[in-house]
Amino acid sequence: MLVRILVIVIVVGALGYGLLKAAPFLAGPAITLTSPDDGARAPEGIVIVSGVASRAESLLVNGRTVLMHEDGAFETTLVLPRGSAILSITATDRFGRTITKRVTAFVP
Repeated sequence: MLVRILVIVIVVGALGYGLLKAAPFLAGPAITLTSPDDGARAPEGIVIVSGVASRAESLLVNGRTVLMHEDGAFETTLVLPRGSAILSITATDRFGRTITKRVTAFVP
């Protein structure tokens, strides 16, 4: 009886540990933007897009590939025309899952 309980505890513990370690892979990519804020004004027409793309293999900003550091940090500079512009940041993980964040910037 004690052996059965011990085996059950070990199996449940191993499954729980496996799920804990697999959670980031199951979650897919994530994007945390540090700049710009949604609705930001860019008086000079220059916007710095920066942030962290977690669990991502590739990153696109307005359709252009942006390189990431090992920790997922990225930064790129865009020159925008006058008026309102929608910035699209797309991260893709190694399984092909994607996430897109959109931010609006305004150039007076």
